[in-house]
Amino acid sequence: MKRCIAIPATAGLVVLAMTLASCSGSTDAPASAEAEYVSGGTFVKSARNDPGDLNPFKAVQLDTWDLVSLSYESLIYVTPDGEYLPWLAEDWEENGTEATFTLKEGITCTDGTPFTAQTAADNLNYNADPENATFSYGSVIDENVSATAEGNTLTVTSTENDPFLAISVGTIRMVCDAGLADPSILSDTTNSTGLFDLTEVTPGDTYTLTKRDDYTWGPEEVTSDTVGLPDTIELRVMSDESTAANLLLSGELNASSIAGADRSRLDAEGLTYTGTRNSVGEMLFNEREGRPFSDPLVREALATAIDRDEVGSVVADGTGMPAVSLVTKTPLLCVEEQPNWTLPDTDLDRAAELLDEAGWTLGADGKRVKDGEPLTIKFVYNAATATHAPAAELVQQTWNELGVTTELSANDAAAWSDQLYTTFDWDTGWVQIAPGSPNVLSTFFAGETPDDGGLNFIFVDNPEYEALVERARGASPDEACEIWQEAEKELIERFDAFPVIDNILPTYQSGAVFDQPNYIQPTTIRMLS
Repeated sequence: MKRCIAIPATAGLVVLAMTLASCSGSTDAPASAEAEYVSGGTFVKSARNDPGDLNPFKAVQLDTWDLVSLSYESLIYVTPDGEYLPWLAEDWEENGTEATFTLKEGITCTDGTPFTAQTAADNLNYNADPENATFSYGSVIDENVSATAEGNTLTVTSTENDPFLAISVGTIRMVCDAGLADPSILSDTTNSTGLFDLTEVTPGDTYTLTKRDDYTWGPEEVTSDTVGLPDTIELRVMSDESTAANLLLSGELNASSIAGADRSRLDAEGLTYTGTRNSVGEMLFNEREGRPFSDPLVREALATAIDRDEVGSVVADGTGMPAVSLVTKTPLLCVEEQPNWTLPDTDLDRAAELLDEAGWTLGADGKRVKDGEPLTIKFVYNAATATHAPAAELVQQTWNELGVTTELSANDAAAWSDQLYTTFDWDTGWVQIAPGSPNVLSTFFAGETPDDGGLNFIFVDNPEYEALVERARGASPDEACEIWQEAEKELIERFDAFPVIDNILPTYQSGAVFDQPNYIQPTTIRMLS
């Protein structure tokens, strides 16, 4: 149906041609032939943190989505290359204000109840209700969308044009009737159509899912009897990467995300990996009134000062690739092979001129001041990402040469949430957004700020961008991506975002192969002999 590049082939049904081979990650070796697959056993994957509350309506943390993605399914399946395949729906069509899905026959939930088009409609209407404040609300669905069912036909209507209506609602994870009736039960169990059912939970330790014997509706005709599927999946909480790497090498772990120094010994032992594009070097700027980066001249100056080759090599641990879009996750809507924007050449003299123009003058002590106050930047980064600290130190050294005082702040998950959405006490840093579409991206760069209930934690006020967003949302499917590209260019060339470099966040494979569009998809797991 669609892939990740923006060349429409038809109106009506939207068909996009895929030309960006690297946009969804990489693997060092092709998947093994079916003759090497062996059915049964336990597929073991590590998770850095406990998934916590398992309610898919409320899930935000990556570790929670690790488990949610093993359990819940959607109408449309998106491959790592951005191709759209039937999943709960066998086919669909759309025209911008209406999408019609035909559901597969015989779908059942893990509790034995049928999953119908009405169940799907109830899911979409629940997500579209602002009072429910679900994860999907405001990004891929809102109160302009409503759904009805007749037989096995689901009809989704939007009062506003949406050129990507089918894929937006088609990738929402579906809950069965019992979970819709009482969402509180979803916090510690699953209620889904998934191939694997959550059967045992030891909080802080392991989560075990067991394969069903009546599953027939998987993507690419996967059923419970497909060769190579494990009998169980075990999600094991394991925060230490070195321990996980050891267990990959011993074969006790089948999958683990390894981003640090342990990669070298895994590579040396010939372990393959798959993964997703990771905006590891993305910088965002707090443009809240009164902060230094509310001035576009300061944003341009300090971005222009950065040596992207040097800093990028460190933050990407030598495995970097040029950023091509701020959209980095599937379904990779409107991602081109080359970016539509340009980044400035490194130029410390030009950076100094811009700071002078902004009124930050260099004092006798080598520090820049304005109205008696020093130019002080609070640079935040993720403490758990090993490359973030040394890369931040390089930026600090460069900005020191300009007379800027740079304070480095390592954050854990709790501190991130507090600084970005409550205290707003930060200026810039390795702050990444990983959306799958430009529409989701726009929820962070346009609209209300957190103190008014919105997601624009960067406090961007960019009228040109907002005008382009409105045009793109009202455009026809064959025009929308070109406008979204112009909108992204406006963000980057105004220095509302600065993508220094990307890399691949690898998930290593041992004794099994699988696909990982964003998270490991259980229907693609194949155990190896």
